[in-house]
Amino acid sequence: MKQQRTIQSIVSTIGIGVHTANKVRITLNPAPINTGIVFIRDDIPDRPQIAAKADNVSNTMLATSISENNVTISCVEHLMSAFWSMGIDNVIVEIDNEEVPIMDGSAAPFIYLIKTAGIQEQTAQRRYIRIKKSLRIEQGDATAELLPYDGFKASYQFIYDHHVYNRFPKFAEIDFSKTSFVDEVSRARTFGLIKELDQAQALNRCLGSSLENAVAIDDYNIVNQDGLRYEDEFVKHKLLDAIGDLYLLGHTIIGEFKGYKSGHTTNNLLARTLTAQTEAWEYVSFDEKQSPLAKSFEFLQPLSA
Repeated sequence: MKQQRTIQSIVSTIGIGVHTANKVRITLNPAPINTGIVFIRDDIPDRPQIAAKADNVSNTMLATSISENNVTISCVEHLMSAFWSMGIDNVIVEIDNEEVPIMDGSAAPFIYLIKTAGIQEQTAQRRYIRIKKSLRIEQGDATAELLPYDGFKASYQFIYDHHVYNRFPKFAEIDFSKTSFVDEVSRARTFGLIKELDQAQALNRCLGSSLENAVAIDDYNIVNQDGLRYEDEFVKHKLLDAIGDLYLLGHTIIGEFKGYKSGHTTNNLLARTLTAQTEAWEYVSFDEKQSPLAKSFEFLQPLSA
């Protein structure tokens, strides 16, 4: 994919915030070249803007929040992963509350919203971040890495010693030049133990959580009647989160991501560290003659999707 993209038309949806339980309307608007992804709080006078940038991340407890001038929007990661998967570079996101709606707990409803709006190719070239040198972040026993790779590959491993988690894969590795995010990852939902939900709600978090927007797990079973969407849905949701967090860099990465027990905090630290270490990466664009690598990203994000 060589050119920047926006959406073709304005599109809206309504949902609830998973943490606040508030009703939220979100509207996606086309944006000019080089705008990037910008959020607008249209419930506040003067409609303040917040740029979707890694440096604007202000809170990573159970979600990724971004802030500018003391105005915050939380839970942006699923929407950001949807923008990444559809190759959206420029869009204005109007929202009438402090939290992006959780929808069904995955990126799939946002991808449907983008498809409904349509995708518009723009005149300016798209820039990618090519990883030149390996970068590794450690936080306790959690790690997150970016490595050079021709394309984009991501892997994740989590270590939860629990009756239910132990029955399902805890590791996933996907080369997105060969595997569709939309088909194989986007429907993976957020998840958690019911006893952890009680703890979170005591901290005024997850107040809108339900079986309609999360996979709930008791001591021995998955509570949701329909079970999992993928056998490895748990670990794939972690990949979905990481991709959304990393897209706050403002550009798609050409490289490989590896996560081990990492979460929003580690993902954001990795993004910020990469930005600061300019010798570890470079901006690149594709022209018509640079086909092999460009085609790997066209497979990921076809214009006709």
